[in-house]
Amino acid sequence: MSTLYIIATPIGNLDDITLRALDILKKVPLVAAEDTRRTLKLLTHFGIRVTMLSCRAQNESLAAARIIAALNEGKDAAYVSDAGSPAISDPGAVLTRNAAAAGHKVLPIPGASAFSALVSVAGGLDKTIIFEGFLSPKSGRRKAKLKELLDTGMAFVIYESPFRILKLFSDLTDLDSKRYVCTGREMTKFHEEYLRGSVIEVFNALSQKESRGEYAIYVSGNKIES
Repeated sequence: MSTLYIIATPIGNLDDITLRALDILKKVPLVAAEDTRRTLKLLTHFGIRVTMLSCRAQNESLAAARIIAALNEGKDAAYVSDAGSPAISDPGAVLTRNAAAAGHKVLPIPGASAFSALVSVAGGLDKTIIFEGFLSPKSGRRKAKLKELLDTGMAFVIYESPFRILKLFSDLTDLDSKRYVCTGREMTKFHEEYLRGSVIEVFNALSQKESRGEYAIYVSGNKIES
């Protein structure tokens, strides 16, 4: 029985990688990656040379079969997504399920996650938090899902691109302009920025800025924090 390591990688600052992650990446004979070019830059930065295999959303089932074949030969392997923790708005779930079903160990190597990074600084008082990730780019579907999430009365975290962030906040303003929110942009990077306040306050602030980098957004539950 071999081991498949699911490794979290930095969401921006490369120094956020863990010592354990580096140790495993140096030892395994195979590293599967969502984008081999992006992962190659990470590995090169830390002087790691290893055989790589592409495993992205479009080919995950096929790539999983190849990775499992290597595991069946007694080789350990690792999987990394582009940034953060695999299988959280990233590929990885199909691979982990199939590898476990084939009888291999599947172990997490925890580390960076945009979700947990944002929640840790959001200042939210909610006990339950729903993770939704990216919403539909279609206006009607996006607004319907936002209403569904708001109606739960629970906090939730979503991701959005800089090209749709104002549209997202326009929808939120229409639905509940007073809900407490915290946005994180370019987290752990040089232009890292957080905005906190009511939906309308953050919307107004965003409207005066040039949007760059992906956003993570924390939206509070029914309770309005002061």
